[in-house]
Amino acid sequence: MKDEIKKYSLVGTVKAVSISKKHTFSKKNQNIIKLVKGFGIEGDSHFGSTIKHRSRVAQNPDQPNLRQVHLIHSELFEELADRFHIEPGQMGENITTAGINLLELPADSVLFIGTSAVIQVTGLRNPCAQIDHFQPGLLKAVIDQDGGGNLIRKAGIMGVVLEGGEVKPGDEIRVELPPKPFKKLDRV
Repeated sequence: MKDEIKKYSLVGTVKAVSISKKHTFSKKNQNIIKLVKGFGIEGDSHFGSTIKHRSRVAQNPDQPNLRQVHLIHSELFEELADRFHIEPGQMGENITTAGINLLELPADSVLFIGTSAVIQVTGLRNPCAQIDHFQPGLLKAVIDQDGGGNLIRKAGIMGVVLEGGEVKPGDEIRVELPPKPFKKLDRV
């Protein structure tokens, strides 16, 4: 039992699931989404084993898709609530979470969601100017600097699907941290 507690020391919840068949900034909430091993979320514009992000496809369409699933913690919306009104899916995330500070997870953390879906964290979402088209000033709000002048990206994390399965609001998220030394998340 102690090993299981250590293994899953972080536990959270799925607040919402969202997809968009087209490359739109925001995604529509769904009752359930289906994750497919090695490809991402069925019916989403980023579904595939190679990169689907339009600017990255233009650079090299054969890059592996390290951005199959986009997750944002709902606590970000609460943090920004005095200046912005943001609902789940509106910042382009597929899975909106609660209870886990996603930005503090090390690279290669593994998220077990619901009964069978498994996602490996690959890195941070790099917010772009499209965010300001959604709500002016939001880009500046999701980028910060730490005391050392290093850039902090708050617009969520990206991952790849290790095991497929269905994910829905209310599902539990269990986190398995990778072996130490931990690698800090960087943009992907």
